[in-house]
Amino acid sequence: MSESKCVAVVFPGQGSQRPGMGKDFYDEIPVSRETFQEASDTLGWDVAAMCFGEDERLNLTQYTQPCILTTEIAMYRGLAQRYGFSAQCFGGHSLGEFTAFEAAGVMPLAQLLQIVQTRGRLMQQAVPVGVGGMAAVISQGLDAGQLKDLLKDLPLDLANINSANQIVISGQASAIPEAEKILTEALAGEKPFRYVKLNVSAPFHSRFMKQIAEPFLQTLKEVGTGLAPGNAPKVTSNFTGGFHPDSASEIIDNLVNQLSNAVRWRDNMQALASRATEVYEIGPGRPLREFFKTIDVACQSITGLAAAEKVFGGAK
Repeated sequence: MSESKCVAVVFPGQGSQRPGMGKDFYDEIPVSRETFQEASDTLGWDVAAMCFGEDERLNLTQYTQPCILTTEIAMYRGLAQRYGFSAQCFGGHSLGEFTAFEAAGVMPLAQLLQIVQTRGRLMQQAVPVGVGGMAAVISQGLDAGQLKDLLKDLPLDLANINSANQIVISGQASAIPEAEKILTEALAGEKPFRYVKLNVSAPFHSRFMKQIAEPFLQTLKEVGTGLAPGNAPKVTSNFTGGFHPDSASEIIDNLVNQLSNAVRWRDNMQALASRATEVYEIGPGRPLREFFKTIDVACQSITGLAAAEKVFGGAK
C-alpha cells in the first residue's frame, strides 16, 4: 500500500451509543454475531443484551466503552464478510481510537475489551459524579489558542478540538457557567455562537484524568501483551494529531496521554485526508461525518445495514 493512497475508516466514540445498536448486523451476519459472543465470553456479561435492550447501564462509562467497541468491530467485520470491504488507514475519536487499533491489527479484540472496560471504570472513578462537566463551544473559525487563553484562570481544559467550528471544554462543573459568560462576551459577535452543556458523567480529556494515568498505564502493560507496533502507523493518534509510530513504548504513552489531553481530531482528519481516497465512518452514530465536511472531505457514514446496502450495493 502506498502511504498516499488508502481507504480510511473512522470510528466514533462515547456519546454515539444507542439501544439496539448493531442488532441488524448481529441478526444477519455470522461474523458480527460471533464478535458479540467473543465480547461476552471475554468480559463475563452479555454484551449483546446490553446493546440491544433498554438497559440503563449502557450509558455508564465502564459499560458504554466495551459496548461501543464491540458494536463497531462487529460492524466492520460484518462489512468485510458481506461486501468484501477493507481499509488500510484508520482513525477513531477518543474511545474510537481503540476500535481503530483492533481494525488495523494493532491489538486483539479480547485485550482491547478488557482495557477499555478498565479505562471506563477508572475515568468514572477519577472524579465524583456531578463534580466534572463538559461543554461544546460552537462557532465559525474557532481558535484553540484563543480559547485556551480565555479560560486560563478557570479549572477547565480543551478536551476535543473537533473542527474549525467546534471545540469541547472539560473540567470542574462549577466553572462551566463562568466559562459561558467569558466565551459569550469574547466570541458572540457577528458570527453565530452556541454553548452547549454536555450530558456526561465525568470531565474527560482534562487535567482531572491525570490521576488515573498510572493505573491505566499498568493496565496497558499487563493486558496489552498482543500489541503489534508495526501496524500502528496505519492509525492516527488523538494525542499527537498524526499517525502513531511503530514504537510500543510511544504507542502506550500516546494512549495514556490521551486521557488527560485534548483529542486533536481536526489534525487527525487532516492526516487521514492526506492519504485517503475515500473515508467511511462506521459506528452506531455519525458525528464524525459533519466534522469532515468542515475540511471539505466527503465521509460516508455506515450506522446500520440499510446504510451499508446503499453505499456498497449487493453482497460480494
